[in-house]
Amino acid sequence: MTDQHPGQLLYLSYADVVSVGLTMAEIIDALEVMFREKGAGRTEMPPKPAIHPRPPDSFFHPMPAYIPALDALGVKWVSGYPENYKRGLPYIMGLIVLNDPETGAPLAVMDCTWVTAKRTGAASAVAAKYLARPDSEVVGILACGVQGRSNLEALNVVLPLKRVLAYDINPEVQRKYVEEMSEQLGLEVVPAQEPRQAVVGCDVVVTSGPVLKKPHATIQPGWFEVGGFASLVDYDSYWHPAAIAEADKFCTDDIAQFEHERASGYFQGITVHADLGELAAGLKPGRETPTERTMACNLGLALDDMATAPLIYRRAVERGIGTWLPL
Repeated sequence: MTDQHPGQLLYLSYADVVSVGLTMAEIIDALEVMFREKGAGRTEMPPKPAIHPRPPDSFFHPMPAYIPALDALGVKWVSGYPENYKRGLPYIMGLIVLNDPETGAPLAVMDCTWVTAKRTGAASAVAAKYLARPDSEVVGILACGVQGRSNLEALNVVLPLKRVLAYDINPEVQRKYVEEMSEQLGLEVVPAQEPRQAVVGCDVVVTSGPVLKKPHATIQPGWFEVGGFASLVDYDSYWHPAAIAEADKFCTDDIAQFEHERASGYFQGITVHADLGELAAGLKPGRETPTERTMACNLGLALDDMATAPLIYRRAVERGIGTWLPL
């Protein structure tokens, strides 16, 4: 990647990032390339550290990564504040800084909110390609916020979905989700009156609430269907430990990051079968039988962001989107 305007960087607002027009299918493809590279040991990314300002369960993560095959280098500085909705603010906010791998020069600074939403859904879709039954048609969504939307959008790219059971603790959020996602994706989206209805009978289950230090463990053992696949976007917040233990294969996106989080108190007593890099590179098997219960808990990697940000930057430059600023 070369600096298009020496001595300048491109600033891309949230609206700029959206207007670039990157599709979910393109992001999924980029992440699959990245995970193959990761599995082959050709990426660089340390486990992300965290700081935890007030209020409880808020976080900040500095997230650097380098993907030589995608000519991608940079860092994301991202926050998560679960109570932000009370102020009319997003749960997730932050910035991505993209750098030139040849010189280290900053190329772009872009809002990370849209990228974080889409690449997180895309990671679930990559996991589903290896772990879900390919004939999966019914998906349960528990928590109908940003991630509930992006995960459904992404899963609809890789699976022949027909029916969605959507649950949220906020009836108005649930109502809007049912109405808007039905129209956007052309699927049958119906409200679940209780969490159990969005798990039992579902081929795929997505839990997409806030990440909580103390899990509320709503999903009980016996709910998760034989042959089902679950994407735990909210770590282990939604699942009772005994329900997680019913999985035949539990996977994650990065084992080093998983162990780092385990040391912080998450994921106690869980054995990891593989990370997505190992699955994508063919080093370990994904789903092997139609009756396996499989889970993926993708922790959110800087590699996801660095697989996506260069696509946005290049297209913005091509289309004249954004504002050039002096360094």
